[in-house]
Amino acid sequence: MMMPFKDLPDVAALRLTNLTVPGYLVGQSASLVAHSLTIVDGVISDAPAEAEVDMQGALALPCFVDMHTHLDKGHIWARQPNPDGTFDGAINAVGVDARANWNADDLRARMDFSLRCAYAHGTRAIRTHLDSHTPQDAITWPVFAEMRDTWAGRIALQAASLSSCDYIEEKDAFSATADLVAGTGGVLGTVTYPNPNIVAQISGFLAAATVRGLEADFHVDETLDPSVNTLRLIAAEVLASHFDAKVVVGHLCSLSTMDETEALHTLDLVAKAGLHVVSLPMCNLYLQDRHTGRTPRNRGITLVHEMKARGINVSFASDNTRDPFYAYGDMDMIEVLREATRIGHLDHADPDWCRTVLTNPAAACGFDAPSLAVGTPVDLVICNARSWNELFARPQSDRIVLRAGRAIDTTLPAYAELDHLMRTH
Repeated sequence: MMMPFKDLPDVAALRLTNLTVPGYLVGQSASLVAHSLTIVDGVISDAPAEAEVDMQGALALPCFVDMHTHLDKGHIWARQPNPDGTFDGAINAVGVDARANWNADDLRARMDFSLRCAYAHGTRAIRTHLDSHTPQDAITWPVFAEMRDTWAGRIALQAASLSSCDYIEEKDAFSATADLVAGTGGVLGTVTYPNPNIVAQISGFLAAATVRGLEADFHVDETLDPSVNTLRLIAAEVLASHFDAKVVVGHLCSLSTMDETEALHTLDLVAKAGLHVVSLPMCNLYLQDRHTGRTPRNRGITLVHEMKARGINVSFASDNTRDPFYAYGDMDMIEVLREATRIGHLDHADPDWCRTVLTNPAAACGFDAPSLAVGTPVDLVICNARSWNELFARPQSDRIVLRAGRAIDTTLPAYAELDHLMRTH
């Protein structure tokens, strides 16, 4: 068992004093403030405590929401690496692996492994994308439904389908997939890229979601080609069709390289349409602007500061984990926020960027909002750090994770558990 930095007594009513928490969660404007709370029967209480622990300024965050992941792809790197680290290399490698290996047993084992990592790191809710072209959708979605039931009460799970925008034109197949998504309580998703039929594809996609009462989640413009801007088309069609369910758009890398005027006008339209944005800084840094023998010039991150300034709901998420799209990662949202801070220069900006892994993704996906109010379940990540600087300077491997007020075992699963699936020992 991983040893936490402080032992908490096992009592019925415990008061934690001298915590440090995000100010916005307790109605204050400062980035971080001192706070104390009492735990009774797993919830925050105003009742008397029988024991008290001085937390000496330890930073406490509500458990995280990771709103853009790929549990079906996770941890295949050992058997199917990306041959050159490029986006095309990732697409091809995943296709090969899926056709050869993605049966129910394989998916179940790798999904469960990723979920155990996320749980140990302090995540309470996850949205995963699932590759959903036929016939893979009929294999993957039932496994996801099983995982959702298995993990209920520990991690709340949502799934969004993932298929190309061209797939929308395969009307029978796409309709069957959309029906499967609706029947499983999922979110309808697609990937957009320039093609002669893209406007009709977006329109048809939103119509399919509307008929089934589904929310929408797009992979958008995952490229540094400045001429690519399907985001503008999505926002325009959401407005024109009066689509009233939640719409999430992820990646949006080309905004960082296109003409500034066009990029900012596009963001004005995104704000008007009420789209939710999720940025995936680690994956985009890994894939974008990669050329053999050439140092990358661009970071791949989208325009998060400009989005926030327009009131657009912006989040950060893990994206891929140890697969051809991102060779690293561990479903650790502290790592995600740390790297987003470094890559996106969040550290000399607004004081509440931690919303991007807490309140913002919960709002985008409809998960319960994080809260430190009386009556709220005590699901907290408490770190051996007293400031953002201390938090981001170390990996926080000795963090305490409380679920319903009790410290959980934060030991991570061993990679050797997956050796039988990797054919590489």
